[in-house]
Order: sequence, then structure tokens, then C-alpha cells
Amino acid sequence: MPVLGDLRKMKVSLADQVQYTLQLGDTAIDMNARIGQPFSLHFTGGIYCKICGKKTNKSFGQGYCYNHFINAPENGPCIIRPELCEGHLGIGRDPQWELDHHVQPHVVYLALTSALKVGVTRTQQIPTRWIDQGAWRVILLAETPYRQLAGQIEVDLKKHLADKTPWQSMLKGERAEGVDLLAEKQRIAALLSPEFQPYVCDNQEIVEINYPVLTNPLKVKSLNPDKDPDIQGTLLGIRGQYLLFDGDRVINVRSYEGYRVEVE
Repeated sequence: MPVLGDLRKMKVSLADQVQYTLQLGDTAIDMNARIGQPFSLHFTGGIYCKICGKKTNKSFGQGYCYNHFINAPENGPCIIRPELCEGHLGIGRDPQWELDHHVQPHVVYLALTSALKVGVTRTQQIPTRWIDQGAWRVILLAETPYRQLAGQIEVDLKKHLADKTPWQSMLKGERAEGVDLLAEKQRIAALLSPEFQPYVCDNQEIVEINYPVLTNPLKVKSLNPDKDPDIQGTLLGIRGQYLLFDGDRVINVRSYEGYRVEVE
């Protein structure tokens, strides 16, 4: 029987291989079990805000109606630019939300996707954030008591490191082999401005992440359900929040949150 529901980013858990679950309404779909099998998504044309459930003609900011895109704390400027966060000062779209989410311990990390990058996430989002980015090896660099400080450290390092994931190279399975993350941590930590040095952590653990991918695409062809609502083929793997289909076709589930879909 087909399953109907509003799309959300897949839930993940870290094991020997990342485990993915697609939740549609009350139905949880084990996506790992679908790999190597025919899989289809039919986009019905409906889009619903993932906060209020209101139908909207367009999805704003990965699954919101315009009102919640403009006003909800989940879409504040510091979501993309952590250095702008003022939650620790009691300032924000929703001060209580800021306390619960941004005035919490954060980490700055070094990750290998297809190349070395720096990133920021709330401690409670480990390892979900790393998996969603498609990282395959990660090490903690610094620990901070709130978001803005982690963002400031990231900005301090942007002149030395990228902070974006080259997603197409990542999906092709390209790797920066031979990078010694422990040595890179020492090198990068030494580049930090003196005011940020006290936040460098002693944690030396390197987290390895393996994704359920049978075949990487040679070229990356992004699928767009706004143009073609029926997506079907053999599911060859999942990395980050991308479904990899035969024919080098990929779709980022997170980009279409709020879209109502039917899954066979």
C-alpha cells in the first residue's frame, strides 16, 4: 500500500553504517532496506508548513510558510551565521527558544567530506549534523558554552579553511585521502586568535562515518519535483540527506521538506 505524508529530513543513527529512516505520518520507512531496490516518490503538489501545517504555494527555508520563515526562531539569521547569535544576551526572535537551543554547549569541528572543512553545531546535534553534511571523518576542535562564540571561532578560521561542503564532489565519493586529522587539528588550533585558544578541546577521537552507498554517481544530476513530480528508479545509496538513484540522479530530501509525497 502507498504511504502518504509530508516530507521531513530523514532521521539518522550512527552504527557501522549510517541507518536512515524516512518518517511519513505515522509510518517509519527503513530506507537502508530499500537500497538496491526499486523506489518511487510521487509529489502530490501540496506543500505544508512544518510548524503550523498551513498549506503554502511555496516552501520557504526548507519547509516553512512565509510567516514562519520571517518570524520563527528556527529561521533567524544566526542559523546560517552563528557569529550573529545574541541568544546569550537574551535577544532573539524567541528568547526562550534561544535559551533552549543556542545558549547551550556548541562545538567547532573539522570534517572531511571531499575536502577539509570547519563547522559548528550544538553538542546535542552530534553526530546528526555531521551525517547530514555527508562527512566521513570528523574531529572536535573546540567547545564553547553558547552559539555565538563557536561562530566567532569559525569566522576566525575561514581565512584558512572552507566552511562549505562541496556536495557534488562528496556525492561522487571523492575523498581527501591521506589527511591526518590529528595533525590538522594541531595546525589549525595554532592559527586561532589568542582569545579563542582557551576553548580548544583535548578530545583526540576521530569519528568515522560509513554511508549505505552501492554506487556513487559519476555525474550529479539533481532531480526537481517542481518540474517532474514522479521520481522513480533503483535506489543506489544515501549520503547526507541525498537519495542516490540510478542514472546519476540525486535528490536532497531536506530541500523539499513540507512537500506532500506518496511512497510506494
